Amino acid sequence: MEEPNYIIENETTDSRKKQEYWNTGIGLNKVDNLEPSNYLIELSKKNINGELNYKQVESLLENYYETQNLTNIQVQREKECDLVSLRIAQLLEDKSFGFSPITLKSIHQYLFKNIYDFAGNYRDYNITKKEEILNGDTVKYVNYQEIESYLAYDFKEEKEFDYSKTNKNELIEHIAKFTSSIWQVHPFGEGNTRTTAVFIEKYLNNMGFHINNDMFKDKSLYFRNALVRSNYGNIPKGIYPTDKYLIAFFKNLLQGEKNELENRELYVKELFEN
Repeated sequence: MEEPNYIIENETTDSRKKQEYWNTGIGLNKVDNLEPSNYLIELSKKNINGELNYKQVESLLENYYETQNLTNIQVQREKECDLVSLRIAQLLEDKSFGFSPITLKSIHQYLFKNIYDFAGNYRDYNITKKEEILNGDTVKYVNYQEIESYLAYDFKEEKEFDYSKTNKNELIEHIAKFTSSIWQVHPFGEGNTRTTAVFIEKYLNNMGFHINNDMFKDKSLYFRNALVRSNYGNIPKGIYPTDKYLIAFFKNLLQGEKNELENRELYVKELFEN
């Protein structure tokens, strides 16, 4: 009998990589001001040390929350953070990838299953969101009726882009632009930034980039606000969309630069006058 040509991938035993994945998962939830439970921290340490695998962690979490008061808002928020952090870690470890809007939907469905009823489904309504850095103003997101068309266009443009013809700076600028474009579509009712971040990291890993996971651990809120700045304009007040903050983030993420990423720099001062 011939030996199989394919190798089945098992969960990594590299504790350093596991720590990175967990840090990224927990860090990305901070974009929605979500903090993990003490129980998740305990379970994640056991997973990192090889005492528990991901499936065992998920089973223990599910059993744990069956005993908690889920009418309590704090418990609800911790449950979301715990489960989504676990699932982000799993997805980042999984090296399989398909470049398609379907993958974006699949990531959202996996991250938010049993959390949001609409997990994996595009929104069928229009949305706004008051942004602190915009003094309560909002980014203009894509009309829900055009979500599929916009994503199809963005993915087609990216697929046809020739990275071999870019220098180092042009490459980073392009990645920032693509990330900004798919985020601005905001195809889901909630969880867009976390879904976009996981998709982009998996995409960049697929292309062979080395990712500094500390960036999503420590600067996830900066990342989200940089996306806001790249998609917000108010021409009468002299405010124009700018990718410079997002580019600085990606230079640190992919090229190991040490740009100072201070969230206070992202506040649009013209909106706070008077």
